[in-house]
Amino acid sequence: MTSYKNDSARITPASDPLPPDMQEAIDAIMRGAQPLVLFTTMARDRRLFFKFFNSGLLDRGNLTIRQREIVIDRVTASCGAEYEWGVHVAAFAGKAGLTDDQIESLVTGGPDDACWSNDDRVLIELCDALHATCTVDDELWGRLAARFPDEAILELLMLAGTYRTVSYLVNGLALPMEAGARRFAG
Repeated sequence: MTSYKNDSARITPASDPLPPDMQEAIDAIMRGAQPLVLFTTMARDRRLFFKFFNSGLLDRGNLTIRQREIVIDRVTASCGAEYEWGVHVAAFAGKAGLTDDQIESLVTGGPDDACWSNDDRVLIELCDALHATCTVDDELWGRLAARFPDEAILELLMLAGTYRTVSYLVNGLALPMEAGARRFAG
């Protein structure tokens, strides 16, 4: 997996104070923690900020937190987006019940690693197929359809695409790692 140098961001984040509605949107996600550099960088452009914030899929949808985080972590790792991967692993891996072996596998391993159940494997295979070909073949689709309702499959596809876009943003901006974020190498 390729990791991009994160010594300094290419675009300076917006200055404080942010407009009240932007600050409220950030506060709703951060719940008292310092805002992520990604969020304050997006706040430089009001239209883009709200397009980005309104497309979030971290709410209670058709997926469990475990399913959601496996997809997010695999997509961001596959894209070399250490910034976003590290934020998600630090914030959600424990809540999602991901073990250290599973976290490592999402970066350097594959769906056949012994740490995965069959239900988890199909999610990793989906991410890998989308990353490699931008589509899902009929065989994989059949295995997804056997495990998930149509609405959950739609959400899985949107989630993978959203986090590929987020990966482009954090890599292209060369965002510095957040305090407390996990690194690929440990």
